[in-house]
Amino acid sequence: MDAKDFKGVDRSLEWCHIGTMQVIHSKNARVVARVPEQVRRVIQMAADLQGAALNQFLVQSAYKEAQQIVERETLIRLSETQAKQVFALLENPPKPNARLKRAASLFKANVRV
Repeated sequence: MDAKDFKGVDRSLEWCHIGTMQVIHSKNARVVARVPEQVRRVIQMAADLQGAALNQFLVQSAYKEAQQIVERETLIRLSETQAKQVFALLENPPKPNARLKRAASLFKANVRV
């Protein structure tokens, strides 16, 4: 998933020189974090092993994690069997029962569309 998948995100993106992180050509925002020295040393070591600057490594890692969280929390994954059930119900929906008819009636009475 790319940043372009999200509404409202600048779509003029390019890959940075190491080819693993997108650079957005718009106003940059500052993120400040205070961490214990031991945490900074471990992060710096990881950045060094990747050949990246500390700030670049932090942004890249946070962005990757954020993308995974957004994907996990916003996408619905179905098995092939579940997907077939959903499509079958969409193609041949059951007839409305009394509860659904009542809900539709209440909706029409209380919600202005």
